[in-house]
Amino acid sequence: MKKIKFATVWLDGCSGCHMSFLDIDEKLLDLAGKIDVVYSPLVDNKTFPGDVDLTLVEGAVSSDEDLEKIRSIRTRTKLLVALGDCAVTGNIPSMRNQFGMNAVLRRAYVENKTIGGKIPNVNLPTLLPEVRPVHELVRVDHFLPGCPPPAEVIEYLIDELLAGRTPDPERRTRFGL
Repeated sequence: MKKIKFATVWLDGCSGCHMSFLDIDEKLLDLAGKIDVVYSPLVDNKTFPGDVDLTLVEGAVSSDEDLEKIRSIRTRTKLLVALGDCAVTGNIPSMRNQFGMNAVLRRAYVENKTIGGKIPNVNLPTLLPEVRPVHELVRVDHFLPGCPPPAEVIEYLIDELLAGRTPDPERRTRFGL
């Protein structure tokens, strides 16, 4: 069996979905015989390659850097999975939407005197006016909710996709699980 090119991406989120992926534990060894991890925060490759078969995206889109990254990834991957509630709905990162970006930045950096009294602006990506779930900005092929999704459901999704089947995670997980 030919290995597929596999990638994981972390946008604006907590990395809990990646931790849940690693919780597949010894089954990662079986998976290693089927996939070639070509990009991930778990490996050292800094550039997202072309012609990726399957990409799992964790996190919401909250900055110009995230937006550029997800658009580029979409053009370079065959199947894109929104992994976890942040990627699927915006979840916790999108809580700033109700207050507005400037109000949140002022509260965090100006009103909180222990930080230094000013909003940082050096070597940082520009925040978007609103945090968005991945599917509002690019086409998503599959959605896997959960905060984070359980390891066995991530394994199920990957196994189904590798077998050429359409996964149905609805009976296995739900939002916030």
